[in-house]
Amino acid sequence: MGSYAVKRLIQAIFLLKLVMVVVFLLLHMTGDPVTVMLETDATLEDIAEMKKLMGFDQPLWVQYWRFFKNALQGNFGDSIEHGEPAMGLVLERLPATIEMALGAFMFAVVIGIPFGCLAAFKEGSLYDRGCVGITVLIQAIPDFWLAIMLIMFFSVFLGMLPSFGRGGWQHFIMPAFAASTYHLARLARLMRSQMLEVMRQDYIVTARAKGLDEKIILMVHALKNSAIPIVTVLGLDLGILLGGTVIIEVVFAWPGVGRLVIQAISSRDFPVVQSAVFLMASGFVLINLTVDLVYAYLDPRISYK
Repeated sequence: MGSYAVKRLIQAIFLLKLVMVVVFLLLHMTGDPVTVMLETDATLEDIAEMKKLMGFDQPLWVQYWRFFKNALQGNFGDSIEHGEPAMGLVLERLPATIEMALGAFMFAVVIGIPFGCLAAFKEGSLYDRGCVGITVLIQAIPDFWLAIMLIMFFSVFLGMLPSFGRGGWQHFIMPAFAASTYHLARLARLMRSQMLEVMRQDYIVTARAKGLDEKIILMVHALKNSAIPIVTVLGLDLGILLGGTVIIEVVFAWPGVGRLVIQAISSRDFPVVQSAVFLMASGFVLINLTVDLVYAYLDPRISYK
């Protein structure tokens, strides 16, 4: 197990380096940030002087090598727009993004898993058919449209919840729920299919023949043996929520990393985008490594030799 973890960490380092190379190249393909920083009536001499000052007049590989050396020391440069350390700006917004991501993740787990289990337990019933239909419908609804509808109903019509910003728990409910709906529905459908598959296995039939209570069969035997695909999806969903709540943050004016990245892309603030991508990619890789290690606990038959 230890050697496997070390091997995965080495792979993660190379993966992060590849991610940063791709992001660096894509950002420089979007245009020249100097044209955004200067006024529209700037002369060619002004543009050339600013490029030299920012180091954009050098070849692309020289710029990347300078960026890579600084990044190894934890220095991702200063924000072009704000004039502050880029990583510091991202870390300031990170708690808000983590708060929303964890909230959406909890909504998905607390609602999706019980719904899926109950649908499998009542296979073929009206509840089962209704659950399948509702989850398919929820997966088809765009999250930005749902977010707007939630604002219209709970904020404008009922006046129960604030429509934007970050504050108390009232500000948190609608963004977290809107971000969770797709993951919630997918988790419920996967949970149902996995439980149905497990409930038809021989050891479940044997447990029933021994007279065990259905609740014990469901919770002790079936749930754990269907957990590996669920853990995989949960790890992916958490990583996606940490880095993919951009639209929800924009709709609810939530001061998270996603909203900051959108603003940075608009102004071609390369250091901020690179810092955010590095942080989110690192979190995603770490979550996937944790999921792989959890496999061995859930199923002792798995060996990492």
